[in-house]
Amino acid sequence: MKIVTSLSFQGNCREAFEFYAQVLGGKVTAAMPFGDGPPDMPIPPQYKDWLMHCWLDVGDQAIMGADLPPEFAPNIDKPKNGFDVTVHFDDAAKSRQVFDALADGGKVGMAFGETFWSPGYGSLTDKFGIPWMVNTNPSEGWTPGQA
Repeated sequence: MKIVTSLSFQGNCREAFEFYAQVLGGKVTAAMPFGDGPPDMPIPPQYKDWLMHCWLDVGDQAIMGADLPPEFAPNIDKPKNGFDVTVHFDDAAKSRQVFDALADGGKVGMAFGETFWSPGYGSLTDKFGIPWMVNTNPSEGWTPGQA
């Protein structure tokens, strides 16, 4: 079994997933626009280039995404809440690099830094409105204050 988070966008899913692929070192393996769907699919013409399905592989993990017209998702313009996309790294420098890249143009919720559970953690909402947590897994025997 694999649990995969699916993210919703308003016309910029492709841009977001290309950004995530670059930041996370992944590969977009599917990007299907509504215009490639069946000819009788009830989609307004202005959405034909929006993605109805996008898939990003990062190692053995994945994220799905789609652009959702307001006719399909009436609350699509509301801030995302109740979830975060969370990534964990074993190296604090890598965590900080990813955090800084995702935070560029977004809004930091908790600045990246050492916590009582991690040598490096931070939370943010990226420039696409997606909430993220970036965490560093502590090495065996790690305690706060060890630089």
